[in-house]
Amino acid sequence: MKASKSRDTLIESTIQMGEGAFRDLFDFTPWEWMHVDLTAGQLRALLLFYTKGAVRMSDIASTLGVSTATATGVIDRMVERGIVFRDSDPADRRIVLCRMAPEGEKLVTGLWQAWLSRGEQMLRALDRPKLMAVKGMLEALLEAGEKTREEWAV
Repeated sequence: MKASKSRDTLIESTIQMGEGAFRDLFDFTPWEWMHVDLTAGQLRALLLFYTKGAVRMSDIASTLGVSTATATGVIDRMVERGIVFRDSDPADRRIVLCRMAPEGEKLVTGLWQAWLSRGEQMLRALDRPKLMAVKGMLEALLEAGEKTREEWAV
């Protein structure tokens, strides 16, 4: 029982430290994020396409927690702006697939780049042993992510 409690305490303290690190990493509001001309739903849809690629309209609605009609309206405005493409599934023309257009990829890449720059700045402040420790921790997290991916599948 004590080993389990000790492990739980270690996990909890590690999560708290991670939260602090992420707050420091994101403790600034990049110009790109303050000036992006997207609604919250549009930004969430772009991030969905960024991580999943082409997505069915019904899955977009489900992920955004809205009706298919509302999701269609969100996507319509994004298509009009040239940041999303809408295609029919070649295997079943009744299925609508949406994916990021090059302009959408450019937009998302610009948003991520600001955070990546801050992360690089933080890593450069570490000496080699601490940098190796961070790298090892990230490798371990990626491994754990692979092991638990099915539990978190959207």
